[in-house]
Amino acid sequence: MQIVEYGGWKQCARLADGRIELFATLEVGPRIIRFGFAGGPNEFVEFPEDMGKTGGSEYRSYGGHRLWVSPEVSGRTDLPDNSPVQHEWDGQSLTLTAPVEQPTRLQREMEITLTDGGVRIEHRVYNKGLFEVYCAPWCLSVMAPGGQAFFPQEPYRPHSEQLLPARPMVLWAYTDMSDPRWTWGRRLIRLRQDTEATTPQKVGALVTAGWAAYRNGDRVFVKCFPCEADEYPDFGCNFETYTNERMLELESLGPMQVILPGERATHVETWGLFDDVELPDEDAPLEEELYRLASELPEPE
Repeated sequence: MQIVEYGGWKQCARLADGRIELFATLEVGPRIIRFGFAGGPNEFVEFPEDMGKTGGSEYRSYGGHRLWVSPEVSGRTDLPDNSPVQHEWDGQSLTLTAPVEQPTRLQREMEITLTDGGVRIEHRVYNKGLFEVYCAPWCLSVMAPGGQAFFPQEPYRPHSEQLLPARPMVLWAYTDMSDPRWTWGRRLIRLRQDTEATTPQKVGALVTAGWAAYRNGDRVFVKCFPCEADEYPDFGCNFETYTNERMLELESLGPMQVILPGERATHVETWGLFDDVELPDEDAPLEEELYRLASELPEPE
């Protein structure tokens, strides 16, 4: 771990293992602003108008990977993370702790650990107030433009073998299922980022397989996340994806839960990054290859 300048900020923590590198801002956050191969492109988007800025009461998108709380409520979810974070390095993991938010009395924290070829992130939401809070951790990776997201359908079963529904699929008021950025496959759902798009798109789902991926060029970013609870936000989603003309988000969500005063909710993701990947276009072999990549990551526990 090194403290370095990056993106206009004087203080960023860089974690690297010779293959991949990760930069986390210390003057705002908690936020991972860069993740990629050492010396290669950033897999996350950076918004130039926000880079290097600190302070102020307005919300800034910045880019990168951030921690929110769900369900989305204006004035609670999108509180600005423009203040410095405390950081602690124990020789293996970097912990970033934000100030307690006003007026929610919530506190956000990330513990970041480089694993064998990937990253483990434990996201924590503390309740520092006097009353219980009902919410879920919400972890958003904001991907650079020009790629395509993938997440799996539930395993196919003929009607004669399974009569009950397999999972929820959740739409927003602005979701347009006829938009050409969507591909609704039998094995996979795909969402393409388009820099010429004029409207956003979003969908959510319960992804029991616990992974989603984003291909940009010959690189594939994979994130794994748990599916282990009965009640998730937004009609039962542990995964959501959103795109507009500037970026695409891969979002995982923890379960809805009561956080008592002095306690916390946690949600773990594991990340992997693969290069020189030639993905087939056909639905079934593509799903098999993405499953194979996801299986190389540690379980997010």
